Amino acid sequence: MTATLPEFHAAIALDKPAPVYDLQLDGSKVPWYRDRVEAWRRGEKIAPVTMDVAWTRKCSAACNFCYAMLQSSDGHVITKEHAFNYLDDAAEVGVKGVSLISDGESTEVPFFAESVVHGAKRGLQLGTSSNGVKLTPTVLEQTMPGLSYLRFNFSGGEKHRWAQIMGLKSGLFDRVVSHIKAAMEIKRRNGYDCNVNVQMVVMPQDRDQILPLTKLCKEELRPDYLIFKHTADSRDGDLGVDYRKYSELFPLFEEAESHSDDDFRVSVKWSRIADEGKRDYQRCYGVPFIIQMSGNGLLAPCGQLFNERYKKFHIGNICETRFRDLVWSDRYWEVVRYLASDEFDAQRNCGPNCLQTNTNSWLDKLVKGTVNFPPADAIAPPQLGFL
Repeated sequence: MTATLPEFHAAIALDKPAPVYDLQLDGSKVPWYRDRVEAWRRGEKIAPVTMDVAWTRKCSAACNFCYAMLQSSDGHVITKEHAFNYLDDAAEVGVKGVSLISDGESTEVPFFAESVVHGAKRGLQLGTSSNGVKLTPTVLEQTMPGLSYLRFNFSGGEKHRWAQIMGLKSGLFDRVVSHIKAAMEIKRRNGYDCNVNVQMVVMPQDRDQILPLTKLCKEELRPDYLIFKHTADSRDGDLGVDYRKYSELFPLFEEAESHSDDDFRVSVKWSRIADEGKRDYQRCYGVPFIIQMSGNGLLAPCGQLFNERYKKFHIGNICETRFRDLVWSDRYWEVVRYLASDEFDAQRNCGPNCLQTNTNSWLDKLVKGTVNFPPADAIAPPQLGFL
């Protein structure tokens, strides 16, 4: 299929041909949910297409790019019962995909594998992103049949630098490498559809690891793809990301992409890296389509608003109220409508590169009449449960 509008603009800005991909790794898939988008435009209440959630805020890593340190909020401990109730409710109300990818390492909870099995049985598309430390072959055998994608956050190709960037002991490097290899072996042996990939969240100062990680993945790990993405920062720039410096990395990214072959792809999220964290819209339209839940049970528009200082945007907590009740509640839609109103300006009030930014951009253009839905006979991208 042809590239999305953000991809096209990013390609033009870089004087690159607009890409054509069989697997959409950039942009938004919300155009393919025409019925839900049109219901939203009519002012109807809709269920999210997808959600980013976590079962805990705990994590064994201390990545230098991690936003979770800025997301502290009051909450609860999510139990197995809370998690399963949430998955049941998400399926019931019409959520398509759930990514275990929010502000904690969900593999840290004892019911992680069971939750994947349960969610898959309920008809949800499930994906997870992990530092990989606890994704042992036993856990992989249990979970991969129920996963649409499995992402290893692995931000470094050299052991000592990986340890520095990830905030993990260097001895764990070889363990995670073995887990990635095990995932690929399990996938091949069983013919699973699960997309196994490796991701580096790039801070400009860690540019030295772009090519070593590319080499490691191409020559040894052989995941389905390796992706390089931006770092999200807060509105106040607490992580100190200088988005102007990403342009200096373009030659490295292009060289990394040149290592793609028939069975392995390297992809850069150009639309997010090339925009220097800037928005082309003011209103946040994307929340009812893609929303986020903290590992303490808090439901909020996005992770950038988890912190207690943004309490006016907090919707509720699944440890206190069932998700099926939260999603149709007056409070939920009060927050959603405020963010989409002219009283809110995302350019002034939000940190760069938020969860919904590509979806917001497309919806803004749709409302203004400058884009339209894909034609009925267009080939939809895979993994449509995830925006």
